[in-house]
Amino acid sequence: MTKTRAGTSRKRSRRLVTTETDPAVGAETDDDDAAEPETGPLRRCIITRERLPKERMIRFVVGPDRQIVPDLAARLPGRGIWLSASLDVLESSDAQGDGRQKEKPGDGRYRHLVRAFARAARGPVSVPSDLSVLLQTALVRRIGDCLGLARRAGQAVAGYEKAREALRTGRYRLVLQASDGSEAERSRFLSGFGPDLTIIDPLPGETLGRVFGRDYVVHVAVAPGKLAESLVVEAGRLAGLKNGSARALGSARATGRETASVNDGTGANG
Repeated sequence: MTKTRAGTSRKRSRRLVTTETDPAVGAETDDDDAAEPETGPLRRCIITRERLPKERMIRFVVGPDRQIVPDLAARLPGRGIWLSASLDVLESSDAQGDGRQKEKPGDGRYRHLVRAFARAARGPVSVPSDLSVLLQTALVRRIGDCLGLARRAGQAVAGYEKAREALRTGRYRLVLQASDGSEAERSRFLSGFGPDLTIIDPLPGETLGRVFGRDYVVHVAVAPGKLAESLVVEAGRLAGLKNGSARALGSARATGRETASVNDGTGANG
């Protein structure tokens, strides 16, 4: 009976396919990943092996047919596989840190991701070759949806005068500015306000405008709450995937030194 089960297991494993043709993929497992529970505020990145706040990471699960599925809301069933929301992690072929020889540029950027996912999933997996683009597109959509909810709830105000008036009340502490807006105008808008504001610029003015039914929007003020917190987190993850900047990855909590770095990145401090 034992031999029959073992034989069936071996047959099933041969049916699993992957987009990676390297025979080493899926040959290794990582007991640390398998044993580590999904509890607490920190998660371990499968590439860098760092433990980071989950707000600075992206969760994945293994879906049907063994494909890797992004779970940006971190709600899908199954054991999560976590990846740092950083361009360096997605595109650095030598980020594995496992002592293997570096691969040729271009090839390694994708292959090291497949290997890492396969080790964490304990078997061959299929990973989208345009994973970075897919993640950025999904995050842009999430930010737009979240901002739309804030607008409908009366927690987001758009426009130069209206947004500045909201900030003067002292209640609104989060500012969204168009990523393609004029630096001079953005600085002028923020003049007169202290360094305790959180400033993010995840979307271009045209995209911000669509949320508010306008052609173009440069300045948005958002009231504190869960929606504002979500906007900061998603904007930080998006910026990390675009440029891997410390400002982006440090913006999940807008206090102290992290707030100052956000302001410096948008020209608000000078």
